[in-house]
Amino acid sequence: MNIAAKTEDEQSELLFVNFNQDCTSLAIGTRTGYKLFSLSSVDKLEQIYENENEDICIVERLFSSSLVAIVSLSSPRKLKVCHFKKGTEICNYSYSNSILAVRLNRQRLIVCLEESLYIHNIRDMKVLHTIRDTPPNRNGLCALSINNDNCFLAYPGSNQIGEVQIFDTMNLRAVIMIPAHDNPLAALAFNNQGTKIATASKKGTVIRVFSVPEGQKLFEFRRGVKRCASIHSLAFSVDSMFLSASSDTETVHVFKLEIPKDRPQEEPQTWVGYFGQALKSSATYLPSQVTEMFNQGRAFATSRLPTSGLRNVCALTIIQKVPRLLVASQDGYLHIYNLDPNEGGECMLLRQHRLDGKLGEVPGETTSQDKPLTAAGTSYASTVRRPDPSPPGTATPVPPGKPSGTGAHFPQPPTTYSPVAPSPRNSYANMVKKMGGPQEVAVGLDDEQDPMDIIDEILSGAESQPYQEVDQGAMGGDGSGSPGLGQLRLDDDNEFPPMTHKND
Repeated sequence: MNIAAKTEDEQSELLFVNFNQDCTSLAIGTRTGYKLFSLSSVDKLEQIYENENEDICIVERLFSSSLVAIVSLSSPRKLKVCHFKKGTEICNYSYSNSILAVRLNRQRLIVCLEESLYIHNIRDMKVLHTIRDTPPNRNGLCALSINNDNCFLAYPGSNQIGEVQIFDTMNLRAVIMIPAHDNPLAALAFNNQGTKIATASKKGTVIRVFSVPEGQKLFEFRRGVKRCASIHSLAFSVDSMFLSASSDTETVHVFKLEIPKDRPQEEPQTWVGYFGQALKSSATYLPSQVTEMFNQGRAFATSRLPTSGLRNVCALTIIQKVPRLLVASQDGYLHIYNLDPNEGGECMLLRQHRLDGKLGEVPGETTSQDKPLTAAGTSYASTVRRPDPSPPGTATPVPPGKPSGTGAHFPQPPTTYSPVAPSPRNSYANMVKKMGGPQEVAVGLDDEQDPMDIIDEILSGAESQPYQEVDQGAMGGDGSGSPGLGQLRLDDDNEFPPMTHKND
């Protein structure tokens, strides 16, 4: 879900945007530091923390705790693990190449390099396993399930075709290779339970959902027919009923994961519907490619971004007990949309917030209101064209004009470094020989304070913020007692139960 903006444009301040694992906060990295924001309100983007020190190109927060993992643009091979509330650096690790992505859950910390993956135990930051000689992964594409029982890691198994390698990070073994697409992968995402994975290829027309660990194809959705697109991110809702996909186009798609036999049979209302029904009934006489296309699901809901061609990241969450679609874009805006879990259709833009250091009101922005979506069958163009039927004095959201910096490009990873001569005893080469992994350094702590005690203190929940409350079935649950949003509701004391260490 990151959009690490590696841009050559030195005017662009924003280098990284990402949501945390449960979408309760937003992290951004800039050329002057990083910031953390709370996502508990639509109207206000509350800043939790700000650090102005160096250019941060990766910042990952562990749920609502005080633990963050950061990487700077000036030192792209070094990972720092910090306690941001205390302002201390717990430890840091140096790797052989630039760090392209970092993933966290309550058990593991994953560091992705171009041709290797390091799996750390988040309790003591020891390297448990290294996956070496992976296919070239220049974009750092990988996904980590946040579920403790299904703690899977997914990464590309090939750079020629869309193969997905599933790895069990608890038992440290490969599970299955899923042949997902004919073209190389562009996006991956697990659901919160770790039982499903969504995939998209660089062609960007088809999105598939597979079961984990079986690898069985469950759903197939068509994003578009007219043109290909670069898929930037995929995100499940908390209850796994919806899947959002953002790309370099102006449209963000939301798909509903419902089994076809449970989908109510509706009479076609247009000639296109009758034509499609006729084609399905004569499927046995048509080529397999044609019948497959007509059997693919279409978007349940869509939203429109003010601009296209920008990198972005999307998320589905609950804010103030209402389902929302969030899209953070490279141009420095967070877009918040309303999502109707029953009717779908065009999502209403509720609010936009600035992220790139200018956190004032967006030009042309109006007061946010939780209004229902536009009526079914009403297109975006007709909605914009029609006069506003609301009574005088009623504020309606208006998308702002294209902000400055929208033509920014991503910076290339630095090709040269300014190495510091290491001591013979602590050099990276010697550490690799002795430990078989990256070099670890613990800094910024008292002499009597163990760095792992701080991590354990964070994971125990003493420094964690409570989860926002979400209602059971708020994202379209059927009320039949199946697992929904309520199963992830945790209080502050039990957010990170302590682990019992055993000495063999």
